[in-house]
Amino acid sequence: MARLKGFGRGNGGAAREAAPEYSMDPRAGEQAPYQPTVIDNAIYQDGKRVDDPSSLADAFERLKELPDSLAWIGLYRPKDWELAKLAEEFQLHPLAIEDAIVGSQRPKADRYGDMLFVVLRAARYLDDVEEVAFGELHVFVGSNFVITVRHAEAPDLQAVRKRMESDPDLLRQGPQAVLYAILDAVVDGYAPVVAGLQKDIEEIEAQVFGGDPSVSRRVYELSGEVIEFQRATTPLVRMIDGFIAGAAKYGVNDELQSYLRDVADHAITVMERVASFRQMLQDILLVNSTLVTQAQNEEIARMTQASIQQGEEVKKISAWAAILFAPTLVGTIYGMNFDFMPETHWVLGYPFAMLLMGVVCLVLYTVFKRRDWL
Repeated sequence: MARLKGFGRGNGGAAREAAPEYSMDPRAGEQAPYQPTVIDNAIYQDGKRVDDPSSLADAFERLKELPDSLAWIGLYRPKDWELAKLAEEFQLHPLAIEDAIVGSQRPKADRYGDMLFVVLRAARYLDDVEEVAFGELHVFVGSNFVITVRHAEAPDLQAVRKRMESDPDLLRQGPQAVLYAILDAVVDGYAPVVAGLQKDIEEIEAQVFGGDPSVSRRVYELSGEVIEFQRATTPLVRMIDGFIAGAAKYGVNDELQSYLRDVADHAITVMERVASFRQMLQDILLVNSTLVTQAQNEEIARMTQASIQQGEEVKKISAWAAILFAPTLVGTIYGMNFDFMPETHWVLGYPFAMLLMGVVCLVLYTVFKRRDWL
């Protein structure tokens, strides 16, 4: 087998030159708690566990010694050199190993000769922070082996292994049955996520109609999670349909095909629900925008009405001020106490002044009344 590009020779070998894609790996800077790389390493024969090899090389040798046996190896965040060693032992394709190292792959199924490389995106709902956590899973499926490479806590493949070990008839059907069980576990893990997203959307709807100003940010954040979830689930249906279409070519029996169709049905249901969530969030954002605009318009109308009312009050005050200004002016002029002023010593001066003030006030009142200032 050709040497894999960018791989070192072992744990103590010289530092390798990083592949161009390695810089895109979001896991490159993570410091995860230490866990053994090989989570489980078992050999199965006739649907039963017959050996637990101590190393990957031993597992490869036991496969040669035991006819019609199956190796199921589970790895968690393996080192690059470990994947390179695995590729040498099991003749894995360099491109598949490179994808497993880089990570952040879209869900897909690539076939290299008689080996199938599957990328899955598991998901789990974190209720305490109301977020969806995604985990990448790589599955190498050969004629007599299944190798799983996990880069996150989900999915729980130990539960899948226990389920298969408790059903020897299903495990007896070989690597394709193990792949089915992994697919089933990943798709079943989507159900709590769908329920959690549904709950979040219902809470958001209540916030929108309750007038919560912070709801727009929550809608935006949840929309991003729904889009990411949609990217994880949408390719699954096409992938499983491809497995079913090639069932006869790769020796998948009718019973296993029925199981795969059941998984496809569940995946379609999840995909449809996720698509509806995305549409609902778009509608909610539109409704929220409409309600915000309506509230702003109502506030503007209220302020306008208040301004109009204030203007009416100002007009009334101005009108009465003008009316009262006339007698004030006359009284002020004749209150200056000068000896030589017109009509000061006139007998009818006082009645004339009072009449003049009354006439001016009446005229002003009539004018303002006609103009609706009073």
